[in-house]
Amino acid sequence: MDAPRCLARRIVVLCATFAVWLSAPLWARESAGYYNQLLLIRGLAHEVAVAKIPLPWGKHGIHVNGHGVVDQAQAVKQLRSYGESVKPGTPVEVTYIKFKRNRMVFVINGGGKSGFHWWQHLEIGMGPDLGPMVSGENTTPSNGSYITLYLPSGDPNPTVKQVKALLGEVLDFSRRSPTVLYSPAEPPQFKQAIKNHQVMIGMNRAAVLSAKGPPDRKIRTTKPDGTEEDDWLYGKPPHVLFVIFNDESVVAIHQY
Repeated sequence: MDAPRCLARRIVVLCATFAVWLSAPLWARESAGYYNQLLLIRGLAHEVAVAKIPLPWGKHGIHVNGHGVVDQAQAVKQLRSYGESVKPGTPVEVTYIKFKRNRMVFVINGGGKSGFHWWQHLEIGMGPDLGPMVSGENTTPSNGSYITLYLPSGDPNPTVKQVKALLGEVLDFSRRSPTVLYSPAEPPQFKQAIKNHQVMIGMNRAAVLSAKGPPDRKIRTTKPDGTEEDDWLYGKPPHVLFVIFNDESVVAIHQY
């Protein structure tokens, strides 16, 4: 091959390589912008909000269009198929954000996929005496979900403020993030517990609501000395969390 042809081929290869190199940032700009993605992650990841509508289990969650309107038909279908994972009024955390070409997927409380694995459906034994290969412990789904937000057609690079507004039908972000939820005088361990959706002795009712949401049941009892205690129950038998209040503070926690 003569020198001019060799040089021409090298130029073509270099041009193609340069075009491929440019395609990555160009695709990022078209799908929300790489820099904008960093800003969204910084402003929304691990942010705490309050669910305004029920969120379903399952890998699909609910969908919100570019005008901030929930796809009600899709949401109802998911709730009927998989059940309710997050109740309205429950504090939730944006644990992860996935960026797609024309949408963003917000992972809520770690996601709503089932905790079941294929091997947990296997049974062993002989004849009619079959039993599960593994126990059913720790197989319940996590209390999480997914929210898919489709990007506005005329604005593929929304700001954090715009995204929060678009998610306004689903999440209330007026609640501050755990790091600034309470005054600096509040013990740091309470702030960390709220972030981890845990309850600690000494918390007040507002802190427990921020950590766990409203209880499934409340029971008021009167002790022999005349003092009253409130029991807040989370979950269903056999796995129930009892949070016991005396006046305004948590005095005992029992997990069954």
